Amino acid sequence: MPAVDAPKVHVIHENDAWVVPLRAAFAELGTPTEEWFLDRGVLDLRAEPPQGVFYNRMSASSHTRGHRYAAEYTGAVLAWLERHGRTVVNDSRALRLEVSKVAQYEALAAHGVATPDTLAVVGREDIAGAAERLGFPLILKHNRGGKGLGVRLFLSAAALAEHLASEEFEEPLDGITLVQRYVQAPAPFVTRLEFVGGRFLYAVRVDTSEGFELCPADACTVEAAREAAAIGDAACPAVAPADKFTVVPGYENPDIPALERMLADNGVGIAGIEVIEDAAGRRFAYDVNTNTNYNPQAEAEAGVSGMRAIARHLDGLLARQRRAAA
Repeated sequence: MPAVDAPKVHVIHENDAWVVPLRAAFAELGTPTEEWFLDRGVLDLRAEPPQGVFYNRMSASSHTRGHRYAAEYTGAVLAWLERHGRTVVNDSRALRLEVSKVAQYEALAAHGVATPDTLAVVGREDIAGAAERLGFPLILKHNRGGKGLGVRLFLSAAALAEHLASEEFEEPLDGITLVQRYVQAPAPFVTRLEFVGGRFLYAVRVDTSEGFELCPADACTVEAAREAAAIGDAACPAVAPADKFTVVPGYENPDIPALERMLADNGVGIAGIEVIEDAAGRRFAYDVNTNTNYNPQAEAEAGVSGMRAIARHLDGLLARQRRAAA
């Protein structure tokens, strides 16, 4: 990561495929960029970071792509950038949310946004007791998730006990399994709210009739088909028909101002937040994605582009830096 004189937008990530549409958006604007692929390497704390804007796209599921310590390495890099006062979009507070659903739920609750009833459990032997306290139906999921890791629905204690005794039980990377009340939607869909620059951009309806995994990135198509066999999840919905993702025109949600405040208070400039509504009309937020991706077919039909919005936002921050330095 050599220092350079001219400020750039630096994109921190660990998955080349997910950055392809962002590269194209930057190219349209002529934005000078540099990518920092943070898998492994050496961080010299004696050095000073280059000037520019830094966009963190580190993923909670990075370990599933063989990048076991990418998130930890990113945490070190973000601490270094922040100590030197660099502009970071999705800073170390955002990374904390990315790798912990418990942190997400507490941040949402602090701003009055409802989340599903959840118990955080360390130790497989305590899951059944937690489930008994919560009641069925319920979902198990990993605290450090992404790609639907460990997400399974259970309707009875017997089914859960069978799973816990089997080799199919997946140990979470951080040791924390979430036991969560299953929210039954009246129709099989959830809604994903996209935010850029800390402001609501658009909402997309996601058909969940084929499972829980909701990654909308077109790049998942090949990758997820391969990885699904290894992690036991359904294939990424991006391989499904284009109408699995539908941008919702004129979407309204009274929680949006609170969600924007939550993002601001946690150093998140760019995110996707998934929400679900039950039969009584109660809304629950259950996932905050700070390395959000977009479904290209749905965007093309609606005439919107999340990646172009991100590129414009980051380009504007870079232009502001240049004006301040002039």
